[in-house]
Amino acid sequence: MATVFLIIIYLAFISLGLPDSMLGAAWPMMRLDYGAPVDTAGLLSMIVVAGTIISSLASSSVLKRFGTGMVTFISVAVTALALLGFSYSSSVVWLAVLALPLGLGAGSIDTGLNNYVATHYKAHHMSWLHCFWGVGAMLGPIIMSRYIAGGESWREGYFMVSMIQFALVVLLFASLPLWKRAGKSSSPQAGEKVQEGLVAVPATNASSGNVLRIKGVKLAMITFLFYCGVEATVGLWGSSYLVNVKDVSPATAAGWVSLYYGGITAGRLITGFITFRFSNRALIRGGLLISLLGALVLAMPLPAVYSLVAFILIGLGSAPIFPCMLHETPARFGKENSQKIMGYQMALAYTGGAFLPPLLGWVAARSTFMILPLVMIGYIIVMMLSSEQINSMMKKRKEEVSL
Repeated sequence: MATVFLIIIYLAFISLGLPDSMLGAAWPMMRLDYGAPVDTAGLLSMIVVAGTIISSLASSSVLKRFGTGMVTFISVAVTALALLGFSYSSSVVWLAVLALPLGLGAGSIDTGLNNYVATHYKAHHMSWLHCFWGVGAMLGPIIMSRYIAGGESWREGYFMVSMIQFALVVLLFASLPLWKRAGKSSSPQAGEKVQEGLVAVPATNASSGNVLRIKGVKLAMITFLFYCGVEATVGLWGSSYLVNVKDVSPATAAGWVSLYYGGITAGRLITGFITFRFSNRALIRGGLLISLLGALVLAMPLPAVYSLVAFILIGLGSAPIFPCMLHETPARFGKENSQKIMGYQMALAYTGGAFLPPLLGWVAARSTFMILPLVMIGYIIVMMLSSEQINSMMKKRKEEVSL
């Protein structure tokens, strides 16, 4: 039953990824239908993320009351209805109204399933869980590009994805008895190994209860902020960059952006295996270097096809950063502080996803989309500096403890 149950969870995470990349892929066509300015996509994205933040903050009490299975079932149903509404929306105002339930549904699924997998399955399943999110995020632009390339409307793409979500709603409804049975029979992952490299946090830092005073916490939060800034910005504005700067057709641009999500997906699948051999810190460092290389290629005045290579590199590099940073939290700041710090990190991650993409869209609409790769380079360098400074702090702390 555990395998079947895990497949259902992975399918639910695919559904979580599907709508995340749809707006960016479809926006070059959508905005023409509505006569909307290019930066309106940033506002819509911000509303979606605001809904995600609200439902994430409320998810603890909601999950406790209704259970993960019921919350996931209702959340996917809400997401399916919002996507169906997108396909029939007559104005940008309606898109804005529907963006809120779209975000509310996504936040509950994200928090509920992440928590469930973290407490019921071993660590490598977390990387693969986020890999399956990437499968959904990759399929979204592929579905959209096929409809646009076939001469049909972007509305058909949203309609198809909503139908896929409704099919999952039926499956989740049928699986509700399994969730109840699993909730009664399973226990937290007592067999999970204690993470290697755990370093005791000095009592003077932790005793006050204010985890923000622990050295490195604010730097970690900054890293999460800019990581989600890079991931969401490339996803939202990648198509617009290719269409406006590289003269790529909207259908081709949507297809290329899907390969960016393909890079994230493939990278997380591989990361699930190589976490057995390499440390989180090595994987984070390697991911940042590959992402920086991709952003540098994107910034160079090269033929358009090199932009495709750049998107794949940025996606591959991004793959290990987020799950490895989450998994590294207890090692960096102590197991007793990790839950609270994890919440702060996720809050900053959502904030980066909410505000940095529309900020770039606002600036680009008043200047040029050529700033996209330069801004990405800046974000990645900030992440590298923050991450290496944390590593330096942890090394110094470990040396002090060993004396």
